[in-house]
Amino acid sequence: MKKVLLFAACAMALTACKNEKVTPEQPSVSATDSLQRIIEQKDNEINDMMGLLNDVEEGFRDINAAENRVLIAKDGEGANKESEIRENIKFIQQRLIQNRELIEKLRQQMRESSFKGEQLKRTIENLVKQLDNKDIQLRQLRAELDAKDIHIAELDATISDLNTSVNDLKGENESKAQTINDQDKQINTAWFAFGTKKELKEQNILLKGKVLQGNFNKNYFTKIDIRVDKEIKLYSKSANILTMHPSGSYTLQRDAKDQYVLRINNPQLFWSTSKYLVVQVK
Repeated sequence: MKKVLLFAACAMALTACKNEKVTPEQPSVSATDSLQRIIEQKDNEINDMMGLLNDVEEGFRDINAAENRVLIAKDGEGANKESEIRENIKFIQQRLIQNRELIEKLRQQMRESSFKGEQLKRTIENLVKQLDNKDIQLRQLRAELDAKDIHIAELDATISDLNTSVNDLKGENESKAQTINDQDKQINTAWFAFGTKKELKEQNILLKGKVLQGNFNKNYFTKIDIRVDKEIKLYSKSANILTMHPSGSYTLQRDAKDQYVLRINNPQLFWSTSKYLVVQVK
């Protein structure tokens, strides 16, 4: 519950922020409406994630209660002992699966949300660790039941199903994470090339005065990550950018050798018109 309270504190902080007025000038009605919509969107996102966190916490409370019932039953006597243990083990298994699904949904919402909180990320990872610990405890409980000759055939199938579900979910999460990473790399990948007019023509990059219009040699380009590579040395005292890029997103400066260096000040804006950069040098 401490994790949920910490996240609630983040939500309260966000609410407090939206009540502050830091400018003496009154914004326009449209600007105020836009800001209000952004605040309402963040509030809704936080409320949804808080609801999921509460559901997960409730799931853990239910699991703990069911575990206590099993412990009491295995040390007790009566004809209904095995039936009660069987039902509670099945309940624990179902709640573990539901909690994993809720946590995955919470992760998905956080990936898609404009709210990025490190505390929430740590909370989610702690919840995953709790689930893994519960899986271990369920195995230990089975060993205790076996030691007391309380061997239930359905228990083998239950734990097997649980392990299968957990492995499937982990595999699915890893697959999703890989897909997201691949998409992220693709989105943030760009290519650049520079050369003399003759060199660019030889690679079909410059054809009849037009850039990248023909079947140009893509191997001539250098691949970069636009989040990391924000400076490109051109090794020339003459540089002319042939592809279209917003003028306010970059500067051409000279280094100590009086050679040009392209510095990209706003990568998202610079690469918004083209993921290929072509510079003609001498």
